[in-house]
Amino acid sequence: MTEVLVLGSDDADLRLDLFDYDTARRALATYDVRSPYANTVAVDTVSLGGAVSLLNDLNWYLVRLADAAFVREPSVSETEWLSRDLAAKVRDGEVRAAETDAHLKVYGVEGGALVEPMYVTRTQGEHPEYDLREVDETFTVRVSEDEFR
Repeated sequence: MTEVLVLGSDDADLRLDLFDYDTARRALATYDVRSPYANTVAVDTVSLGGAVSLLNDLNWYLVRLADAAFVREPSVSETEWLSRDLAAKVRDGEVRAAETDAHLKVYGVEGGALVEPMYVTRTQGEHPEYDLREVDETFTVRVSEDEFR
């Protein structure tokens, strides 16, 4: 299964606000919607293409309510996520899955919330430790070169 995670904006209660819209509610009706982190919405889809299509269907709402959207595709990585942009590029064949791991956006996880992202570059298979603050764990997102700049 491919997982989609949407991170809400600071000024939105993502789950509540998203479900206020009838079209968004209908688009998500067939999914088991959960919130693994504060102010997030997550669902499982059948494929990378399905995940990107769902995000495209929800785009109008995401622009207004979300800070970011991520996709975790097991054929790319079991533990790291792809940014929405990078997921679309992999789906469209613009970027090979094996070429997605150089540029990272690493969030801290504190009190169940994704906090203060840090941009890092992976070198020789390793990336620097998250050091912006003391956190419980980290959440790693692979980003495109354009997003990294």
